[in-house]
Amino acid sequence: MIIADTGFWLAIANRKDRFHLQAVEALTQVKESLIVTWAVMTETCHLLQTRLGTNAQTSFIQSYKQGAFEVFTIEIHHANRLIELMKKYEDLPMDLADASLVLLAEELKEGGILSTDQRDFQTYRWKNRHPFENLLLS
Repeated sequence: MIIADTGFWLAIANRKDRFHLQAVEALTQVKESLIVTWAVMTETCHLLQTRLGTNAQTSFIQSYKQGAFEVFTIEIHHANRLIELMKKYEDLPMDLADASLVLLAEELKEGGILSTDQRDFQTYRWKNRHPFENLLLS
């Protein structure tokens, strides 16, 4: 599975985004299923609503309904790891959405990601030592 970050979804939705063409190309090249977390879905919906309006937000939810991606659910036993990650990367700082994606990579045991966030996902390590492979910016 390939992890999809908020910036990827924003780039897909916005033709004026500087990563739009790369995101569309990456989407056509990816052979594996995409996966996000609820934190990423929430962040994406908020930013789509704010930047592009209600139709962009509902289109994103429609794509979820149609099976364009899966959603990983964070459970109570993940809370300690989220806290640990957010403290470790507080100098960036790391928000919940990014922490949830590091956690997701740890659960999947792989770090393929589609993200426009080059700085953070070059810095973050899943399982404390494995780098992400950003398939959007590689």
